[in-house]
Amino acid sequence: MVGTNLPPGTAPIKPEFLVSVQPRDVPDDDAAEGTTSHVNGRPDAAPGAGGAEEGAKKLSGAQRKKLAKEERKKHRGANKGRRFQKVRDEVELCFRIASGKDCEFGDECRFTHDVAAYLAAKPRDIHFPSPEDLSDKPPFVRLPDVEMAEDAEAPQTSLDFTTTCPIFQHTGECRHGLKCRFLGSHVQKKEDGQLELVVDEEKKARLAAAETELNFLDADTLKKIRTKKYPHPIADAYLKEIQQASNEQGGGNTVEASETPASSAPETPAGTQPIESVPAASDDAVDRSQDDTPDVPLRFVEKKRLHWAGKTYLAPLTTVGNLPFRRLCVDYGCDITCGEMGLAMSFLQGSKEEWSLVRRHPSEGIFGMQIAGSKPQLLVPAAEIIGRECAGNLDFVDVNCGCPIDLVYKTGSGSALLDAAGRLGKILVGMNKALGDIPVTVKLRTGVKDGKNTAHKLMPRLSSEWGASAITLHGRTRQQRYTKLADWDYIKHCVEAVRAREADESLPPVPIFGGGDCFSAEDYWYKMENYGVDGVMIGRGALIKPWIFTEIKERREWDISSRERLELIRKYAEYGLNHFGSDTAGVNTTRRYLCEALSFQYRYIPIGLLETMPPRINDRAPAFRGRDELETLLASPDSRDWVKISEMFLGPAPETWSFTPKHKSNAYGSEEGQG
Repeated sequence: MVGTNLPPGTAPIKPEFLVSVQPRDVPDDDAAEGTTSHVNGRPDAAPGAGGAEEGAKKLSGAQRKKLAKEERKKHRGANKGRRFQKVRDEVELCFRIASGKDCEFGDECRFTHDVAAYLAAKPRDIHFPSPEDLSDKPPFVRLPDVEMAEDAEAPQTSLDFTTTCPIFQHTGECRHGLKCRFLGSHVQKKEDGQLELVVDEEKKARLAAAETELNFLDADTLKKIRTKKYPHPIADAYLKEIQQASNEQGGGNTVEASETPASSAPETPAGTQPIESVPAASDDAVDRSQDDTPDVPLRFVEKKRLHWAGKTYLAPLTTVGNLPFRRLCVDYGCDITCGEMGLAMSFLQGSKEEWSLVRRHPSEGIFGMQIAGSKPQLLVPAAEIIGRECAGNLDFVDVNCGCPIDLVYKTGSGSALLDAAGRLGKILVGMNKALGDIPVTVKLRTGVKDGKNTAHKLMPRLSSEWGASAITLHGRTRQQRYTKLADWDYIKHCVEAVRAREADESLPPVPIFGGGDCFSAEDYWYKMENYGVDGVMIGRGALIKPWIFTEIKERREWDISSRERLELIRKYAEYGLNHFGSDTAGVNTTRRYLCEALSFQYRYIPIGLLETMPPRINDRAPAFRGRDELETLLASPDSRDWVKISEMFLGPAPETWSFTPKHKSNAYGSEEGQG
C-alpha cells in the first residue's frame, strides 16, 4: 500500500529506497528568499531596518529617516548581505602583463610583472572534464594521468596541456591569459623556453559574437552615472509635470536633494491625485541623439506588443538566477528569462555590481531585467538610462511589486507598492515614457497581508490605465509562507477581472502569467488549461530541476539519470567560468554559485523512486538512497558534498574558502573574514 508508513506530506518513496521513514528538515524557502545578511542571520535584525519594535514608538520621524538612509547605504545593491571573500592568487600578476600587453604603470603597478615568480607560485592547472569523462560510478569524473615537468627551474611545472579552457574553447581566446587556471589549453613554449599565449583567430572570428555577453557598460558611462552627469531629460520633464500637478492640488512638498541621487526632481507627496489625472506631455517620439531635449517617447499603443502566450518563463531569482543559470534553463527549453532584481537607487549610483545584472547572453531569446524602487524619482531616471544603454538588447523591463523581504518592503519598494496604487501608477507611466518602445511589465503578489487579497483591484488598472504590457501574479501574499500552497483560484479571479476591463474598453489583451508551486509538466498544463493564464512563471521548480522546461515542452515527466544530472552540473560550471572568469577569482566565484545551485538541486527526488506521480514541490523527503552511488551523492543535504561535486570540475577548494548557502542550515567552511 502506497505511503503506509510515511507521515502525511512526505514524498511517497518506494520502500526499497528508504533509509528512514522520518522526513528530513524542510528547507526554509522564506528565510532563503529573505537572506541578505550574515549578521545575526536576519536582515530585519539590524538597527534601523524597521524590524524591531524600536521604530515608531521610540524614534522621531527624522531619526527613523536617517537610520533608514544609513541602512540603505549599508546594504547598497542587490544581494550584498551574504558576503563571500574573493580568493586570489598568492602572487598577483598584473592582468595586462598576463594578457601579453605592456602595463602603462610600469614599476609603479601594484601587481607583479615577474611572470616567472608568478608561474612558480601558481597552483597546478585544473583539468576540466569533457562529457565523455563523466560516469555514474566512482570517482564519477575520470581525470587523466598528467606527467608534470621535472625541471625544478622551469616555472611552468604547473601546466596541464591536456586540460580545456572553456573560454578559449568557445571564443578562440582567453581574456585571462597567463592567469587562467586552465592555461595549458592555450599556451605553448617558445624556443627560449618562455611561454606564448595562443589565439585561434579562425574560431575567434567565427564564434566570439555568439558567446559575447550583451549590455556591458564601460567605466566612463558608469562614472557619468555615478557623478550625476548622465542626462535623463524625459525623466526630468515627467517629474516636473507630476510636481506641478501636486502643487496645483496643494501638495507642494519636495524631497531633499540627497534623496534624489540622479535628479533634483521632487518626490510626489503621498495621497495626491492618481496618475491618470496628471496632464500628459507631448506624444512626439523621442530623438535619442538629443541628450538635452526632453521630448516624450512613444504612446503605449505604439509599444512593442508582447506575444508570450504559451511560452515558458523563468522567474527572476535573486542570487541564483544569474546568467549561467539562465543559460542552462534556455538549453532545457526556457523561452523567457529575466535578470535578478536590481535596485533603482544602485543603478543611479553607478554600481558596477548592479549594472552587471542587466547582462544578457546571446542565447537568451526573450530577455528582460527587473528593477525595484519606491518612487518615480528613482525608477523613471533609472529606466531612461537603462533604455538608452541597453537599446536593442532588452525586450522588457519588469517592475518588482512582489519582493517580500523587510529590507526592500520597509523602504516602500517591492510588495509595499501593492498598497500604494497612486505612486505605482506614476512610476509605470513615467517608465513607459522613459523607455521608448521597450515594454514595461509588472510582477506582483496577491496582497500584503493574509486574508486581504487586493490584486484583483489593482491588476485591471496596470494595463488599462498605466500601460503595463504584461502582468505576472505570484499566488501568495507577502505575509504567506511557502508551506502554504499558492492560491490559483484567486489567480483565475484576477485574470477574469483584467479580461473584463479589457473587454469593456476594447483593449487588446496583455499576457498574464501565474506563479506558485509548479513542479511538473502535468501540473503546468493543468494550470494552463484551467486558470485562464497565458503562461506559468517558474521559480523554485526550475531551481530544483532546471530540466522542468524540457518536461513542459515534451509534456512528460523525465526520469533523468544521475549521469545526465552530472552533465548538467558540468555545463553549469562551464557557463560559470565563461561568465565569471577562468582565473583563480573566477573559478571560486563559479564554485560559490555552483554550490548555491546544488543547495536547491539536492532536493530533487528522482521520479523512478516515487510510488505516485506527479511529484509535489512541498512534499518532504525522507532519507533515501538512489539507484546508484552518484544519485545518492546528488541527493545529499550536506554542503561538504556539494563542495566535493564542485571539485570534480573546478579543482580543490582553497583552504580559506567558505560557503554560506541561502538556506543557511548547512554552511561549509569558516565564516571568518567575511564581514
